[in-house]
Amino acid sequence: MIHSWLERNSILLLVGIICVIAIGGAVEIAPLFWVNGTVEKVSGTRPYTPLELEGRNIYVREGCYLCHSQMIRTLRDEVERYGHYSLAAESMYDHPFQWGSERTGPDLARVGGKYSDQWHEDHLTDPRSVVPESIMPPYPKLFSTPLDYRDIQAILKANRAVGVPYSDQQIAHAKDDLQAQADPNSDGVDAFEKRYPKAQSRDFTEGKTGISEGTALIAYLQMLGTLVDFKSYQADTPENRR
Repeated sequence: MIHSWLERNSILLLVGIICVIAIGGAVEIAPLFWVNGTVEKVSGTRPYTPLELEGRNIYVREGCYLCHSQMIRTLRDEVERYGHYSLAAESMYDHPFQWGSERTGPDLARVGGKYSDQWHEDHLTDPRSVVPESIMPPYPKLFSTPLDYRDIQAILKANRAVGVPYSDQQIAHAKDDLQAQADPNSDGVDAFEKRYPKAQSRDFTEGKTGISEGTALIAYLQMLGTLVDFKSYQADTPENRR
């Protein structure tokens, strides 16, 4: 047998191992050079606002992704329950992305705008007050913990380093934009909305003093699934290009 002969010759075996690893590595690495061409361009997508990005980081920190996926499959029962199936473009600025298959709780890909800000606050503070059968743990501390966003500019720079197209202006005004999104009466709202189209600027925790971690998390949740207009969306397929 050829493999028996190869196994008896250590040098040839080593060369064979190196060749197999090289081929396997090329197969894994080469597609990364063309990855941008594999993501369908969809109008409406944009990078997270500073407040949404802080909320997303809290979402990851608290392990919300362990029970909630953000991936609606093309199966009929999923589409009828949650809405349009997930598009790769919706997660193109996620590092790491929040797709998954674990659903101890419902999928959150389309949760934005489904409930009021107050509902989210009540749900995070005491889940069973709004969903009696919920097994989700309460997170009241999020609303008594001020959001520490002193390093938000560095966070945007780190995201830009991995491909998120934050401009110099967005990075320079990161703190102002974060404050403007949480306070619709601030002077910087107009400039903020120009930098982040379709961003929601409002008092997410209805008059509570300061910007809490809960404020940021609600801003993130209320954005999910709201950027793409699925009523007018058409997949970029050969059929639709004709």
